[in-house]
Amino acid sequence: MAVPAGSHKFGADRGRLMLRTARDGMAASAGHDLTIEITRWSGELTVGDDGTPTALDARIDMTSLAVREGTGGLKPLTDKDRRDIAGNARKVLKADQFPEATFRGAEFKPGADGGGTVSGTLTLAGQSHPVTLQVTEQDAGHYHATTTVVQSAFGIKPYSGFFGALKVRDAVDVEVDVDLSQPEGAS
Repeated sequence: MAVPAGSHKFGADRGRLMLRTARDGMAASAGHDLTIEITRWSGELTVGDDGTPTALDARIDMTSLAVREGTGGLKPLTDKDRRDIAGNARKVLKADQFPEATFRGAEFKPGADGGGTVSGTLTLAGQSHPVTLQVTEQDAGHYHATTTVVQSAFGIKPYSGFFGALKVRDAVDVEVDVDLSQPEGAS
């Protein structure tokens, strides 16, 4: 990761945080694979004088879910469907009790592509577990990170409907895009 030394703040103004769910169960064809954006989040990356990241802290507002896309299903999503899905997701994620998730990166391993891995602790729905992000550099200063979060590992029961015939897969793919090409506050 070729980021200058110092502290780099970023968030929804300089990136995107997306959740990708998949449907499961006997009635899976009735549901949608969803792309959900978290619209309020922030992070800070600290880079040492030698160019090595030393800390990554992120705060994620779990009440700020917005359904961006639903593929598959018997019919296209309406605006009401999107609002209902976001509300159900907040309930499943216990956002009323635990409105904030956090990630604290502690171990950084560089990769050949300018990216690498960041291992740390994700705290979600009141539980903390290790998570590793796979990071790639898309262009100079633009990074893409991915991981998969298994909801049940955090005590979350994935959404189900139609008496359990339609379910959201337990594993949720997480994608983060961050622009660190300009110092904070640059236009």
